Amino acid sequence: MPAPLLWLGAAAISIYAGNKLNVAHLREQNIVSRLPGDCNSAIVPVNGSIVTCGIYEVLDHTGIWVDGNIYELNGSGLVRCVSPKRFIENRSGDDIYVACNMLDTPLSESASVERAKSQLYSLYKYHLLRQNCHKFVAEMIAGYPCEVTSFSDLNEFLSEYFSSPIDWRLTQINKS
Repeated sequence: MPAPLLWLGAAAISIYAGNKLNVAHLREQNIVSRLPGDCNSAIVPVNGSIVTCGIYEVLDHTGIWVDGNIYELNGSGLVRCVSPKRFIENRSGDDIYVACNMLDTPLSESASVERAKSQLYSLYKYHLLRQNCHKFVAEMIAGYPCEVTSFSDLNEFLSEYFSSPIDWRLTQINKS
């Protein structure tokens, strides 16, 4: 019984170390100027904004902001429209962050709103590494299949798509 716990612990440490290396790469390449939690000044998301929250300081969960709610690909593979409160429920923090450019303007793609709405209640073959929330967000932004599998990949995609380093800012929203 102790062996599986050791493997689980080793996997968690490996993911954490990999995330630290990714952060260094994203900053060095000027892909991201600030990561979630780096800045506490708040921004109000606009329709089509990309939002994120942390999952136990190891993973990130992302979605598309639409009319005060968030369209997300849930771990079951179901595309849902959830309130900000539900988006962060059972996660490690109370904060939601929005991707902005260097002028504090939320990055958004207006067409992603209709794309996300059209996918509501669709069922995807969810896979943590191959078909996840980050891939869903990238494809709603771009409108075509994307090779995005991690939060790091999503940041690279967003930086290239919007021709700007990503500045993750705290959201100024009602989470009730």
